[in-house]
Amino acid sequence: MTTPFLTLDGLTRRFGDHLAVDGVSLDLARGEILALLGPSGSGKTTTLRLLAGFETPDAGRVLVEGFEVTRLSPAARRFGMVFQHYALFPHLDVGENVAFGLESLGIKGEELKVRVAKALALVDLEGFERRRIAQLSGGQQQRVAVARALGPEPRVLLLDEPLSNLDPTLRERTRRELRDVIRRVGITTVLVTHEQDEAFDLGDRVAVLRDGRLEQVGTPDELYEAPRTAFVARFVGRASELHGRVREQTADGTRVEVQGCLWGIPSGTGVRSTFEPGDPVQVLLRPEALWLARPDAGLLAATVVERRFMGASALYLVRTDAGSLLDVDAPGWAAGPGDRVGLAPSRRSGGGIHLFPATPPV
Repeated sequence: MTTPFLTLDGLTRRFGDHLAVDGVSLDLARGEILALLGPSGSGKTTTLRLLAGFETPDAGRVLVEGFEVTRLSPAARRFGMVFQHYALFPHLDVGENVAFGLESLGIKGEELKVRVAKALALVDLEGFERRRIAQLSGGQQQRVAVARALGPEPRVLLLDEPLSNLDPTLRERTRRELRDVIRRVGITTVLVTHEQDEAFDLGDRVAVLRDGRLEQVGTPDELYEAPRTAFVARFVGRASELHGRVREQTADGTRVEVQGCLWGIPSGTGVRSTFEPGDPVQVLLRPEALWLARPDAGLLAATVVERRFMGASALYLVRTDAGSLLDVDAPGWAAGPGDRVGLAPSRRSGGGIHLFPATPPV
């Protein structure tokens, strides 16, 4: 078996009575980009600080190519760090900012100039050495911070909320630029974000954290299409929730009673557990997993609350007669607030319905 390039082995960190990171274990291949995704307080930034060496774990190890670096100082680990607020020095020009980390390694003279120019070229800022930080856009400042981190040729790049300081109009473009830089350099990268789009766009894999624990790690497709827990199903993408009760589980699928309607859910579309008849379940539904129709016997009766035009389709918010609010992606449908509709599992989705044991039971 190939040795992972970077390993987090059971990392644990407490602050008083608060368990901030609870036994997180991850392996990264050389050149892989991993996004740590989770809500505020999930432990993602503390995990990054444990990786960087700014925090010492109460238990667990950090290894690079099989060699433990847990007790090494941040500098000795040879990891590059880009902070949330970039930490650029406004009184220094771009070249001096990039040179700062190199000078601490004893690099000077002509070699220093060459290394600064090389780092700026990596982020497409050739010739910016004499620019003042205040003259740069937010996206350019971020690239200077990345260039400074890459200058010492680190083994791993760590990014803490790299796009949070940018306004929405700049964020998407800068995200593409950052992704291109990381892939061009080929450096193993761990980034922290609470933005799904950012995690999905930048990460080869995404690790979802909750209350300091690793809920699931996988590709963006895997997290969306095959969530292992109800939390991941709710947190990744858009999902509505109903409560139901299993009536029958066969080789072909699971029949679930939902608010008086019997829904057949085919095997492989999100049923992750074996259920017995009568078991209460949570039914997590992607908007594309529901079919919107005129009211009819056998369909789940609902009323349209609002309609949002999305271009090729419309996103409806509907309220079932039992009071549940659901999002429905309905291309080609025309209904308005107050209209009565019927709902059933979509004929076109091929998935997007996920069953989990009900907690608490219904």
